[in-house]
Amino acid sequence: MASWQCSSVTGSALRIPLAQHHHDAQQEGVRVTKVDWQHSENGAAHHTQDYPCPELVVRRGQLFSLTLDLSRALDSEEALIFTVETGPHASEALHTKAIFQTSELEMGDTWTAAKEEQTENTVTVTLASPPNAVIGRYTLSARASSRRKHSDRKLGQFILLFNPWCPEDDVFLDSEEERQEYVLNDSGIIFRGVEKHIRAQGWNYGQFEEDILNICLSILDRSPSHQDDPATDVSHRHDPVYVTRIISAMVNSNNDRGVVQGQWQGKYGGGTSPLNWRGSVAILQKWFKSRYKPVKYGQCWVFAGVMCTVLRCLGIATRVVSNFNSAHDTDGNLSVDKYVDTFGRTLEDLTEDSMWNFHVWNESWFARQDLGPSYDGWQVLDATPQEESEGMFQCGPASVTAIREGDVHLAHDGPFVFAEVNADYITWLWHEDQRRERVYSDTKKIGRCISTKAVGSDSRVDITGLYKYPEGSRKERQVYSKAMKKLLSLEPWGRRRRIRRAGLRAVWRDDLLEPATKPSITGKFKVLEPPVLGQDLKLALCLTSLTARAQRVRVNLSGATILYTRKPVAEILCESHTVKLGPLEEKKIPVTISYSQYREDLTEDKKILLAAMCLVSKGEKLLVEKDITLEDFITIKVLGPAVVGVAVAVEVMVINPLSESVKDCTLMVEGSGLLQGQLSIEVPSLQPQERALIQFNITPSKSGPRQLQVDLVSPQFPDIKGFVVIHVATAK
Repeated sequence: MASWQCSSVTGSALRIPLAQHHHDAQQEGVRVTKVDWQHSENGAAHHTQDYPCPELVVRRGQLFSLTLDLSRALDSEEALIFTVETGPHASEALHTKAIFQTSELEMGDTWTAAKEEQTENTVTVTLASPPNAVIGRYTLSARASSRRKHSDRKLGQFILLFNPWCPEDDVFLDSEEERQEYVLNDSGIIFRGVEKHIRAQGWNYGQFEEDILNICLSILDRSPSHQDDPATDVSHRHDPVYVTRIISAMVNSNNDRGVVQGQWQGKYGGGTSPLNWRGSVAILQKWFKSRYKPVKYGQCWVFAGVMCTVLRCLGIATRVVSNFNSAHDTDGNLSVDKYVDTFGRTLEDLTEDSMWNFHVWNESWFARQDLGPSYDGWQVLDATPQEESEGMFQCGPASVTAIREGDVHLAHDGPFVFAEVNADYITWLWHEDQRRERVYSDTKKIGRCISTKAVGSDSRVDITGLYKYPEGSRKERQVYSKAMKKLLSLEPWGRRRRIRRAGLRAVWRDDLLEPATKPSITGKFKVLEPPVLGQDLKLALCLTSLTARAQRVRVNLSGATILYTRKPVAEILCESHTVKLGPLEEKKIPVTISYSQYREDLTEDKKILLAAMCLVSKGEKLLVEKDITLEDFITIKVLGPAVVGVAVAVEVMVINPLSESVKDCTLMVEGSGLLQGQLSIEVPSLQPQERALIQFNITPSKSGPRQLQVDLVSPQFPDIKGFVVIHVATAK
């Protein structure tokens, strides 16, 4: 029996079958009238709840759900058809666009969707992206299968990130503890100083701070690759090898108006000293707000801190790594050749290579589809602009495994990274008649104490063994020889690499492998009192005879303030001694450098290099060097329990390290989840060696371990830095 309903048309009754009414409504189709992006549920499932942006943020290769309000209920045979698009000129051919409809949900290499729950006019759908989807900002549109294609309704935008929790994603990391540390931790520690005196500096990565995700995506869009061919560039953003290499170029400003401008000369006019940055947030926000004007200034730890923020923000597990006695091999011969005079002073016009006290880079964890599974895992990335690679100042990703095994022929930048950790360090004495003579010194000093922050704690982990076999071992020498052969095979037409030096004849690399004569004495500098900023330095040069005969030694001592790149700034010591050593005798030569000798020329790096050229009878020569970092002190105490939303007092004790009064000091305070932006507190004038207590309040906004950084900034002495980790509880 047919059902009927009444309709009034021009006053006459018209009887229409109800089935026909449904058919007419269906012809109108279903419209989406409202979208619930389920931010809270999806954010928790995807570990993205801390991003403060208005769009939904999800990770690829993982389900996420939406609830849609519809203009009417869907019929059983009707499906919803979705379109996702990212980047300009999105296309299915480039995998930057996908059209798919609700059906059985299958995780795979295509976008899929399924209806989960349906009430009369509401439907919950689950969407899944492939684990190799392009990352970035997507537009989502939808229509019912009964509606014509031109009637797609834009539902809004969402952001898709890499997914270290997804086993099928190239960036998958198996350990939850490591994912918490290397993806979600928004603060960390960067190790600086010298090999014998490594110091920890706090760094605020702040990847969940306001606008940071948007800025990180805009960094990709500002790259030369994107400017040249935006559609193709976006299509490559599924690949962590491609994305990380782009970021390594864009974090420095060379070639591309990237984020940070480097400066190593100790002069920072018109900008901020690299040592004044406490984290990445202020740098990234300044770059973005100034319409992409490079931020002045950075050095290696600043570039590494910013790149760590960007890559963690995009979902790639990343850590900061410090290499002590790091080689900068400018001519690619796996050797750092240093030219000195008879006082051990570096001759800069001849010395092109250098050995930095420390150098900081990044490692990111992902698979190397381009190289094969043997090279999966940690990959070296370096945003510090040192040498061009493929016409750009970029470095990596270079597989750490490839570096350890000497496979320097593999992409990307293997020879440069290998040299940083495993070059031979060779010292040449340059004579006035332009002769040069190899001087005995430590050839095992490059690549020491390679360090990163431990997972879940602030301690230092030595990862040197990941980069090379034990220094001096047979296996390490075999790898070095293998790397040299690989390097020579990369030369055009198979020629052997030659080394050219200013004013020197070209020499074959093999000539450099002839060892210097081992002298019949040993020597080392010994620090007698802790080297403290503002105090005199007291050391001794200890010389020991290794022979049964007496000998006379001429000792030429020099000292200079230096940058952390070991570049000399000013000479502060130059003296000579003659020492008589009896058979197997040890003697100490006292060395004192007063504060007045170094105060005017000390750089913000607070570093001094001492050298002793020891001229032994029979022409033997020994060079002894010592890098010193001056210490300073700052202590931080939290005066009570830290709870979200509750103010707590912090007490900082500062000390004037100088033997004179200082004024115009400022305490700079920063910490993600502890206070908004930066806090600046004026410090009263301090008398010589005076200690002062300064109190201020913070109100934590996030729970868990939070890092508070405090710097004492003064025009009279270099910054004094400190940090403390505060464990913040949730409010009851």
